[in-house]
Amino acid sequence: MTKNFENEPMMEVYIFETTQNLEQLEQVIICSEKNGGFSPDDVSEIFRFMHTIKGSSAMMLFNNIEKAAHAVEDIFYFIREQKPEGLDFSAVSDLVLECVDFIKAEIYKITNKNEADGDPTKLLDSFNLFLNELRRIFGEEDPQSRGQPQKQQYYIPQEKKQGPPADEDRLNKETGDGSCYQVIIQYEDDCTMENIRAYTLVFGLAELVEEIYYLPADIAENHDTAAYIRENGFEIYFKTELGYEEIKAHFENVIYVEQLLFREIEDERLDPFRRSQNRGQPRETFVLSEQESSKPANPSPAFSEDTQKNNPSAAQKMISVNVDKLDNLMNLVGELMITESMVTQCPEVEMIQSENFHKASIELHKITVELQDMVMAIRMVPLSTTFVKMNRIVRDMCKKLNREVVLDLSGEETEVDKNIIEHISDPLMHIIRNAIDHGIESEDERLAMGKEKAGHILLEAKNVGSDVLIVIKDDGRGLNKARILEKARQNDLLTKPEEEMSDREIYKLILLPGFSTKESITEFSGRGVGMDVVTKNLEEVGGTVLVDSEMNRGTTITLKIPLTLAIVEGMNIRVGKSRYTIPITTISESFRPDQQDCLMDPDNNEMVMIRGQCFPILRLHQHYHIKNAETDLTKGILIMVEQEEKVVCVFADELLGQQQVVVKSLPNYVNSMKKILGLAGCTLLPDGSISLIMDISGLTGLRVQ
Repeated sequence: MTKNFENEPMMEVYIFETTQNLEQLEQVIICSEKNGGFSPDDVSEIFRFMHTIKGSSAMMLFNNIEKAAHAVEDIFYFIREQKPEGLDFSAVSDLVLECVDFIKAEIYKITNKNEADGDPTKLLDSFNLFLNELRRIFGEEDPQSRGQPQKQQYYIPQEKKQGPPADEDRLNKETGDGSCYQVIIQYEDDCTMENIRAYTLVFGLAELVEEIYYLPADIAENHDTAAYIRENGFEIYFKTELGYEEIKAHFENVIYVEQLLFREIEDERLDPFRRSQNRGQPRETFVLSEQESSKPANPSPAFSEDTQKNNPSAAQKMISVNVDKLDNLMNLVGELMITESMVTQCPEVEMIQSENFHKASIELHKITVELQDMVMAIRMVPLSTTFVKMNRIVRDMCKKLNREVVLDLSGEETEVDKNIIEHISDPLMHIIRNAIDHGIESEDERLAMGKEKAGHILLEAKNVGSDVLIVIKDDGRGLNKARILEKARQNDLLTKPEEEMSDREIYKLILLPGFSTKESITEFSGRGVGMDVVTKNLEEVGGTVLVDSEMNRGTTITLKIPLTLAIVEGMNIRVGKSRYTIPITTISESFRPDQQDCLMDPDNNEMVMIRGQCFPILRLHQHYHIKNAETDLTKGILIMVEQEEKVVCVFADELLGQQQVVVKSLPNYVNSMKKILGLAGCTLLPDGSISLIMDISGLTGLRVQ
């Protein structure tokens, strides 16, 4: 695979569609296993997924992926045709999921522009051994390779078999038994790369048909055929022994199709193609007569207009968009909002005494806000995909640890920003693995304690204001405070006296790097890595983690994350000539203290007394070395901010007002020189000045109560 080939747009389509197919396949396997076996629909669906992956991988020259998918396809072809009784569904699931993991690893390499060089030999040996065992146990009267199924297995209505009786013997002798079909596909307007999609479809049909001809024929070599297909559609003529309904079902699963016309034709309609090839004429130069190439006036009842309306494949309502384009769109909308504020709040503009102008500016502001809300809505994706993936984690760990655990999902329809989704998948995985390995007891322990044999883990999401709470709750043994403190002392992880630590602070020690209470190293834990990923990833998106536990009752870990990172409702403040923005959600109150409420602690740190409680003071002008700033606490303003139950009072010169701001990352040259604690980004204010957005978790780490 060359670098030029990697950069082609078709590679992006291949990666996206294969990833989607793998995720859906994985969930079908897990659901089937929970239901106690594969239904006929499940078997057909798995077969189609693997057939699609095999065809597209072969087209992209990823032979190792193609071979792995083909091996799974063989097994499910056997299951579909033979319908064996007493099949070990668990063993089949293990093999398929092992193949899914292999293909995922290869796709990861391809995504990172590396060679897909995984060796599927061991995997293929396992599949071949399993398939041979199936054939030995359940028997296969006349095993045949795919593409040559037994004719009697398919029922074709007699009225569909047409052709002059006098010619029937000649046709059977020349071309064998089977039915002929014509398919005309019209792809969606925004589909793109129609010729590649057409070639993928033809490639996937190759093993299902005896003969196949298509127009235009040079779709693989001629990129101009994409425009032709977009304008005139793609025509396929083929002969197959498969039944009418089965071949129709294959086309129903083609994606990005706007119209699909499908009908059975007489065998003679393929004769012009055959004669062309017999004369040695290149297929791509062959042109059908006007009568032969015209679209059927009365399509088969299988694909009437009503059927097209009800067929989700025939009327796609969803399109896939590169997330980079959404990021750019969000940036442009942010610039539009800032520019609109700069125009409407300009002093010269505010002096305009025109009612029509003010009406127009109000309308402009309304449209800008609606546009911003719409772009934000486009970026929002439900947590369902991330939540459902956790079923695989639970399934694998239960098998390896010989435990029974039920994962309950709730609120998976809750939506968050696309960029946030990418940061919470790993934390959820580690928390759930930790809950099963550390928290959920063995079956004997649970029964002895009067609990249900099966452990339960609740994964719940819900909206709370401008944040999303993700709760992971188990009914296991809970956290042992004494053991956690002992381990923290051994690893020198304590930052304050034990007697001053709250229960939540003690429990949160399990999230520190290098912390593990597991005595022995296993596949899942014991190395002190994993749970620190939770804190790290959540901090990157401005989220927090809370840990609660009760001995022998279970543990609850709550992830609090913002809905989006792109726009923040903030309070603008001034320190000297500098401007800062503090997220509104972190502000508890703001006030001007009296002199008698300001005091010093034994370590000579400034504190302020509020309603009988002392809180630390952080002077921004000292922290950021700002000149000409207010130094008298009684003349400035204190803003009490809270993050992760840590409180600090930030001292500023004055409040400038509340405003919705668009978050911009700090320039690369700033980040490359120094990591500035307490800053999350920057934004542009309506007057054209730059405001730095505060990272409250960084500030509270400087001065903590």
